[in-house]
Amino acid sequence: MSATVTEQLPVVVIGAGPAGLAAAAHLVDRGIEPLVLEAGTQAGAAVREWAHVRLFSTWGELTDPAAEKLLAPTGWTKPDTKTYPSGGDWAEQYLQPLADALGDKVRLGARVTGVSRTGRDRIVDADRADQPFTVHVAHADGHEEKVLARAVIDASGTWSIPSPAGGDGLPALGERAAADRVSYRVPDLNDPATRARYAGKRTAVIGSGASAFTALAALADLAKSEDGAGTHATWILRRGLSGSTFGGGTADQLPARGALGLAAKAAVDEGHADAVTGFRTEAVERRGDRLVLVAEDGRRLDPVDEVVVLTGFRPDLSFLDELRLGLDERLQAPLALAPLIDPNQHSCGTVYPHGVNELSHPEEGVYLVGMKSYGRAPTFLALTGYEQVRSVVAAIAGDREAAERVELVLPETGVCGGAGLFDQPTADRTSDGGGCCAPAPQLIQLDTTASAPSCCS
Repeated sequence: MSATVTEQLPVVVIGAGPAGLAAAAHLVDRGIEPLVLEAGTQAGAAVREWAHVRLFSTWGELTDPAAEKLLAPTGWTKPDTKTYPSGGDWAEQYLQPLADALGDKVRLGARVTGVSRTGRDRIVDADRADQPFTVHVAHADGHEEKVLARAVIDASGTWSIPSPAGGDGLPALGERAAADRVSYRVPDLNDPATRARYAGKRTAVIGSGASAFTALAALADLAKSEDGAGTHATWILRRGLSGSTFGGGTADQLPARGALGLAAKAAVDEGHADAVTGFRTEAVERRGDRLVLVAEDGRRLDPVDEVVVLTGFRPDLSFLDELRLGLDERLQAPLALAPLIDPNQHSCGTVYPHGVNELSHPEEGVYLVGMKSYGRAPTFLALTGYEQVRSVVAAIAGDREAAERVELVLPETGVCGGAGLFDQPTADRTSDGGGCCAPAPQLIQLDTTASAPSCCS
């Protein structure tokens, strides 16, 4: 197929979430036809699954300029830029109107099952770059089709593959068998059935990020309510507990993110949650109607009624297997991007400006954007995704100057220390010099005996 004919094909965007819809808006703005393929039944399907969770970014940081331009003729009004929406607000007041404005450029119930080059599997070199992409799609009604594309932007996110409880990255022994008592989402305690499931119960929360903070704070609120007497959380961390465990606090340039960490700290300080540190789950054992978590070092915690696993997410790369991707072997993020976001090295929440150069692969014309571009790395912000798709779409349009003019300043957490430091319980964790933050606070050691301990202040 000639280059001219290929350029007349649409750009396939996988996923109708924030980054995917923003990519479509930028394509429209550039005069390029997008085709957004969304596996769910609504735009923002993944966001709707955490509709009850409030974002720590304001409306002013959650909308894309090209999307706003597309929405303007529809009479859409941007919400108050200083307020904090829930996931449900974001979906209903922004993502759905944006999808409506894109019209038939968005197809729902369309799951991408494979992407390749037309007539070329991943081992064939001959004329590879001259072939359009072929995208296989399975529709909700059962029929399948093949779509040809000039480029592919994968904005499918990581929501569909939560990481397991096991400390080695694999499901803990017995984790699958205990599926009826294990959840991988922040529980919606406003839902009567979910509230009844956790009220008056002991819940283990595994994880150390914003989702774990949210769950701890929500369970503490339940414990203080009339119907929540007896509600208690055991907070399980694979690392130690330090001054940076709860995030940036008042030093966080995203105040709501800092407040979330402080709310989790209050849950511990007020006795609604106990913290167990250095605990890497190896097994989940049944004890009647309850579960006992066992660590790799043999420690066993007191029985709990429920387990909430909030240890991050992973990208689904299975349908991209016939493409030549350049991914970091640890993070599963693009090779040039990985060093900028690696939690083993990265500090202070900084993310250097990045765009098409960091997001490109050996297979020219395919891009992983949004949360999926971060692979297994945590702490992704919508602003990052919007800048990514602006740069990528400019490159697809042939405007290399605009693609490489990447300008992005993200709010900092105000604290140092990446996830990779949890193996150093008492080592010196100061910067070698010239770092962005003060030395990390000395570790606070908690009791890690078999019974869940009371927390230290």
